[in-house]
Amino acid sequence: MDLPLDFATLRLIWWGLLGVLLIAFALTDGFDLGVGALLPFVARTDEERRMVINTVGATWEGNQVWFIVGGAAIFAAWPFVYAVSFSGFYLAMFLVLSALILRPVSFKYRSKRPSPKWRSFWDWALFVGSFVPSLVFGVAVGNVLLGAPFHLDSDLRAFYDGHLLGLFTPFSLIAGLLSTAMLVLHGAAWLSVKAEQGPVLDRARLFGTVAGVLALVLFAAGGLYVAYGGLGYRITGDLDINGFSNPLRTTVEAAPGAWLDNYGRYPWMVIAPVLGFLGAVVALIGMWRRSAGLAFSGSSLSAVGIISTVGLSMFPFILPSSINPQSSLTVWNASSSHLTLFIMLIVTAIFLPLILIYTAWVYRVLWGRTSTAVLKTNPDLY
Repeated sequence: MDLPLDFATLRLIWWGLLGVLLIAFALTDGFDLGVGALLPFVARTDEERRMVINTVGATWEGNQVWFIVGGAAIFAAWPFVYAVSFSGFYLAMFLVLSALILRPVSFKYRSKRPSPKWRSFWDWALFVGSFVPSLVFGVAVGNVLLGAPFHLDSDLRAFYDGHLLGLFTPFSLIAGLLSTAMLVLHGAAWLSVKAEQGPVLDRARLFGTVAGVLALVLFAAGGLYVAYGGLGYRITGDLDINGFSNPLRTTVEAAPGAWLDNYGRYPWMVIAPVLGFLGAVVALIGMWRRSAGLAFSGSSLSAVGIISTVGLSMFPFILPSSINPQSSLTVWNASSSHLTLFIMLIVTAIFLPLILIYTAWVYRVLWGRTSTAVLKTNPDLY
């Protein structure tokens, strides 16, 4: 069956779509996580904390959909990646899911009783449910850049030789702290858009400024580590980008500094790290000038740049193997079949625009600042 798009083009499109879904998750649920991580520090009274919670209360459930859709896209488009990562990183994902379960429970249960101890407990639970995923997501990305300790046998069965504590290396912790700083900055920028003028907003700008500076320092530190810390993998053999999916047909070797190769081949890719730095600077300027639009635009651009830097640096790798580079998973050797990718693309072309239109409509309807005064008159608020 002849399809309008060749196999290599479909693989490239789905690699790009996966990046779009991850960025969408970071831009939407990212500020939810950032606000949750900031909650105990920017809000000191019960009314202030309720006001902060309700800046994300109307949209946080919808924002989590991008996380689910991203996982589904990996399952359907990159089954080898799904099998290795979701089984190998099982304990880390269990940790993330356990933390994420705290979020809906905290949102729903916090105001069920007037007890200060009760509400304080759920406020800190919401903090844990936001901080832990922010950190572990970054740690996971750091381990992807380092290479995961897995190998495939001749029957393409995956064997993972790592453990939970092994995920927390110096470089992966830099990546985890960068992820946390990036999302806290984004959360502070969201509060500058949604929270009423007052002490909460002032504290959010202060913590956002600290997070923005840390994001700049950690992003630079991570880049230096990649350049001089011996990270990288390179395809050395013949490459058939239209061939059938079998990771073992690709010849790969560990090559220190190889994650910078793409910037020599495709100089336009330098836009990504530049956006990562420039966006954080713009967000900081927005914080200092008390410009909500500038702060949120900058934090969004920074998140796009940082995430894109990882994907573009690694291309065409998706999940390299640190113990057997020959088992590394790439855009060209780990995808679903040609027909599967094509059918999924048609479905995505129909439903993704509808989701985006609906999401834009929801945000337009719910736009506006949240205040402590409205908490007394609106019984539907948390």
